[in-house]
Amino acid sequence: MKAIRLEEPKHFERVEIDEPASPGPGQALIRTHRMGICGTDYSGYLGKMPFFRYPRIPGHELGIEVLEVGEGVTNVAPGDRCSVEPYMNCRECYACRKGNGNCCENLNVIGVMVDGGLCERFLIRADKLHPSTELSYEQLALVETLGIGCHASDRGDAQEGDHVLIIGAGPIGLATLEFTRLTGATITVMDMVPSRLEFCRETYGVAHTIVFKGDGSEVEQMREATGGDMYAVVTDATGNNRSMSNAVNYVAHTGSLVYVGITTDEVTFPHPALHRREMNIKGSRNALPSDFPRIIGLIEDGTINTAPWITHRTSFEEVIDEFETFTRPETGVIKAIVEVT
Repeated sequence: MKAIRLEEPKHFERVEIDEPASPGPGQALIRTHRMGICGTDYSGYLGKMPFFRYPRIPGHELGIEVLEVGEGVTNVAPGDRCSVEPYMNCRECYACRKGNGNCCENLNVIGVMVDGGLCERFLIRADKLHPSTELSYEQLALVETLGIGCHASDRGDAQEGDHVLIIGAGPIGLATLEFTRLTGATITVMDMVPSRLEFCRETYGVAHTIVFKGDGSEVEQMREATGGDMYAVVTDATGNNRSMSNAVNYVAHTGSLVYVGITTDEVTFPHPALHRREMNIKGSRNALPSDFPRIIGLIEDGTINTAPWITHRTSFEEVIDEFETFTRPETGVIKAIVEVT
């Protein structure tokens, strides 16, 4: 069976792997139809993802078909189209017992810590499958990305009328924007790439966008946008430690800062910047099981339009040759989709 494996940073190989066994109790055998390329995949390719383990078959943003189910599986049946919740949690640790399997102490994310969906078929826990009779495989492959933003938005807990700043207009920042706009908050987006900000204005009607130049001019623009108050919620989706360190300066007194991007470098700031504001600093990791059916429903009823998201497509045969180009900002990638089978 064909698969593509990332042997080490910047080195993919086409490989033949064994066919999966028949599904056991609680398992499903699935076929990958579409895979979204995630920021985690890019970071793994570049050697910048702290949780990535090599060698690894990537792929955790997936639109799949159920082929066969094992004993006791009732939530899906052969022929179902599904999105995959890729967080294989232990169900026993403190976080899992609290219902937060997204940050399980023993978490294995498929395509990151264990092999994922850039192959023809594989076995998975059936409880991690979320079906839809209406969505296409491409739309289902977007659900997990949207889930990251959904959870990050919930962690920020913006209220109607709040001013919210989203730093970074890549896929995770845009996913956060998708759900923050549903809160009724007033949104500002900041990025270094003007074309990304243009996308936010044209697609989402974002009134306030700021090109980050690093010369301090952005702070004045923020004060103007917020009437001098700064932001009740700041979400940093860059994964850049300098941006993450600076983000504390944009938070209003009693406001919250959410880190959804990941870096291997240190994030530092003077303690008074935190203490003076009585600021909340939160991490946001992955998404919750309940986010998946919610997102599927929002796409099905038209609240979320996935059409602008997919800017690039590639095939299983061509993805190795094209992957590196997708890592370049000038390529203009919002989301690239791999047609696996």
